[in-house]
Amino acid sequence: MSNVTLTIGGRPYTVSAPDGEESHIEMLGRMVADRVTKTGAGQSETRMLLFAALMLADELHELHRRMPPPQEEAAEPAQPAAEVLARIETLAARVEKLAAHLEEPAT
Repeated sequence: MSNVTLTIGGRPYTVSAPDGEESHIEMLGRMVADRVTKTGAGQSETRMLLFAALMLADELHELHRRMPPPQEEAAEPAQPAAEVLARIETLAARVEKLAAHLEEPAT
């Protein structure tokens, strides 16, 4: 883990970031900072962050709403019935052979 300092609303915030994710966390911080800037000055820090979070949540909601519903993946077509029957017959013949062998008297 490493620390990343994000500047949001003119104020630095230090957060932990998993190794290798620092640039991603910084990018997310810039997105929040951008939304805080759009809320305008003159509000408390808490309200600016609240409005930034609401704007991001609204954007996410809108993206989800516009996405087509997930389609279920087409299931692999089942084996043709003739192939299944042939396999069953083969297995049945093997079972019969094993049963006959077990029924033979021991010598």
